[in-house]
Amino acid sequence: MSLPVLFTERLILRPVAAEDFEDWARFHADESVMRFLGGVQPRSVAWRGLCAMAGAWSIRGFSMFSLVERDSGRWVGRAGPWQPEGWPGTEVGWGVLPEFAGKGFAFEAASAAIDYAVDVLRWDDVMHSIDPGNAASIALARRLGGVNRGPIRLPPPFEADPVDNWGQSATTWRARRSAGAN
Repeated sequence: MSLPVLFTERLILRPVAAEDFEDWARFHADESVMRFLGGVQPRSVAWRGLCAMAGAWSIRGFSMFSLVERDSGRWVGRAGPWQPEGWPGTEVGWGVLPEFAGKGFAFEAASAAIDYAVDVLRWDDVMHSIDPGNAASIALARRLGGVNRGPIRLPPPFEADPVDNWGQSATTWRARRSAGAN
């Protein structure tokens, strides 16, 4: 199977790889990053998560991408399509390391990932499951054109976490893209 690699102005989006683990583990150990993503994880759990993302490419044909800064080669974070078993919809999620937050990397990556989801995967809808207290992700969802469609329930072990379904149809995304809004 040939795995996709996407390019944006500042990023390379590529499937996760073993070489990402140190930064992946640092991402999952950071309280500010993981506050709304299920909490801090020890290295052993982060490793299993990295392997799950990598394995999803074989099992599902899609998964989140590692985000790599084109100029420096530094690992920025992760973003992309995600729909594990029992998930309430076709999600494009994102997360970046603190040193890359607030610089437009998540918007750039999420935009490319949504394009991939609607154009290549042919998804009819894209959702973002966001904790109502996560102001930064809500702002990004709005910037992407998403609307809050109300509370949803995630599968275990996240079933008790408050989450809203932000998102839009592929038709709405394509119309915004055609108008130059994306």
